Amino acid sequence: MRKKMLASLQWRAIRMTTGISLLLFACLISFMMFYYRLDPLVLLSSSWFGIPFILILLLISVTVGFASGYMYGNRLKTRVDTLVESILTFENGNFAYRIPPLGDDEIGLAADQLNEMAKRVELQVASLQKLSNERAEWQAQMKKSVISEERQRLARDLHDAVSQQLFAISMMTSAVLEHVKEADDKTVKRIKLVEHMAGEAQNEMRALLLHLRPVTLEGKGLKEGLTELLDEFRKKQPLDIEWDIQDTPISKGMEDHLFRIVQEALSNVFRHSKASKVSVILGVKNNQLRLKVIDNGKGFKMDQVKASSYGLNSMKERASEIGGVAEVISVEGKGTQIEVKVPIFPEEKGENERDSSIID
Repeated sequence: MRKKMLASLQWRAIRMTTGISLLLFACLISFMMFYYRLDPLVLLSSSWFGIPFILILLLISVTVGFASGYMYGNRLKTRVDTLVESILTFENGNFAYRIPPLGDDEIGLAADQLNEMAKRVELQVASLQKLSNERAEWQAQMKKSVISEERQRLARDLHDAVSQQLFAISMMTSAVLEHVKEADDKTVKRIKLVEHMAGEAQNEMRALLLHLRPVTLEGKGLKEGLTELLDEFRKKQPLDIEWDIQDTPISKGMEDHLFRIVQEALSNVFRHSKASKVSVILGVKNNQLRLKVIDNGKGFKMDQVKASSYGLNSMKERASEIGGVAEVISVEGKGTQIEVKVPIFPEEKGENERDSSIID
């Protein structure tokens, strides 16, 4: 918007006060001429230091009017400029800004009202952000719920179909072997290879079903969830699975991560270790939670661990996310140990909880 010349508040005030001064000057001259019955020619011919007296009065009136108008207009313009700049600040979205006090008149009242408006808008923006965050969290929760349901459905389908068929193949090959004792060695070897492959496929399927279990504990505590998990797999797996799990008063997020770490570790045991025994130990010592998963499998060389090993990297990342570390120790031919250490701060423990240990 273009501004007209001399249209600002300051110039308006100067024009107004100068006009008033000139009006007062005319009234004063008229009063003097009427009251003292002065001849206009005498008044016009009077001078002071060679300057007409009436001109001196005129200059004084104009000067007083201009000066008073300038000072008043400048003060008024400064306050209004502050108000306009504040409105532009609000227009740019900075509702945390507050207008300084501008007096007790209408301009000051307008500034106070704008401040109140900014407070209300700021609260509304905060509410919108909160609703947006809640909506994002709700969508994430819905996505997790859908994924969890789909994982469970896949697990049921795989268990009821593929897993049962693999078991049937294994049983059929065992039955065939009993009736082909007199056949040639090549046929027997091939049937045994099929039986072995079926067994390997069953182990892979069991590990896959373990991965497809729900990501969360579904309302259970860590001890209860791990106990149910381990008891279920002890019944299904040809392994000696034992555990010693202590109650640990930790946050739900930590419980979920530790539960998934145990799942991942058991999956690696079932798929790769060829172990006959697995131990899971969970306890607290010196304000530090310790989780161990130990097997007596074939192990591996530590310097040959692939950097792209998804299982090990996943466990380390999960431990890091809850402020802990995951260490893997393996000896070829003797087995593997996975140990997770997570610090527990005093406020995360129960009031009557005391440091204890089930891990030497």
